[in-house]
Amino acid sequence: MTTPLAAKIAREYGTPCAVIDMDRVERNIARIQAACDQAGVANRPHIKTHKNPTLAQLQVKAGAMGITCQKLGEAEIMADAGIDNILISYNLLGDEKMARLGALQGKTNVTVAADNSVVVGDLPKAAAASGRPLSVVVECDTGRKRAGVETPAEAIALAREIAGSKGLSFAGFMLYPTETGWADAQKFYDEALAGVRAHGLDATIVSTGGTPNLKNLGKLKGGTEHRFGTYIYNDRMQVAAGVATWDDCALHIYSTVVSRAGPERGILDAGSKTLTSDTGGLEGHGLILEHPEARIARFAEEHGFLDLSRSNTRPGVGDVVRIVPNHVCVVVNMMDEVVMVRGDEIIGTLPVAARGKLR
Repeated sequence: MTTPLAAKIAREYGTPCAVIDMDRVERNIARIQAACDQAGVANRPHIKTHKNPTLAQLQVKAGAMGITCQKLGEAEIMADAGIDNILISYNLLGDEKMARLGALQGKTNVTVAADNSVVVGDLPKAAAASGRPLSVVVECDTGRKRAGVETPAEAIALAREIAGSKGLSFAGFMLYPTETGWADAQKFYDEALAGVRAHGLDATIVSTGGTPNLKNLGKLKGGTEHRFGTYIYNDRMQVAAGVATWDDCALHIYSTVVSRAGPERGILDAGSKTLTSDTGGLEGHGLILEHPEARIARFAEEHGFLDLSRSNTRPGVGDVVRIVPNHVCVVVNMMDEVVMVRGDEIIGTLPVAARGKLR
């Protein structure tokens, strides 16, 4: 059954449509800021989820000490909106990026991450272009096997290399521990910290990350800040991780059932170009709030294939349903804008300003 708000959204904007509940957004911002304050850890939210300066400014106004961006293009959008103290948590390489990083550093305070000598070797170009020192943190792999140096000895060596590079300042360490790997992360950090101190350096930034690590917030002795991203909207993955409830999920995809060619199947107008193929390790591609037993089983580009075999209630053609995505960050990046609501009222739209900023 289509709710009155869903019907209004469909009339005014069409479907599929990304809709954010601003009451929930603001509640999520306040909840995580309070958790950081209680843990004595600064909040440096990751804007990769919402990609919007207005929402980043709400996070800063609530108490965040700065923001995190994954890509240089995201940071440029945020800096142009007046946001300061930006951590770019990604290796940056090449003359084109060094020129842009130098220009960015010239107008806002930037810290960048590095996990290898090639990256460190490029960064002085950006510092020279900006005319002031560039802060660099060493990214450390503490079990996730993504980016990051793998041993404390490598972290110490890279920190010394940063400190010895013209125009660069060693700022500390960036970690992304697994949800169960914080004891190992502590050992890694303690050894790395002792090593850099033995060489006359210190870590003023010790950054941990991940919304699923809410339950571990403050557990790293010596940690100074945490990078939360998904929390502003939440999604099925965060509910599955036990760090959010369905009431904390602030973004829904409104989608229309466009076909019911069989009693146990149907088609949504939201396919892989809306909900993306990232399942996050969960069954199906999203939770339909009106029909939670239904499964979005597979995709074509513009078709969401419904498996209704386990559903006690089944939608009809023309019904507009609300979907909680599995992984909201990649879904938002598919959108030009999101529609804002409070209660049953539409209050406007926000552009996804940093959408597609992949470099």
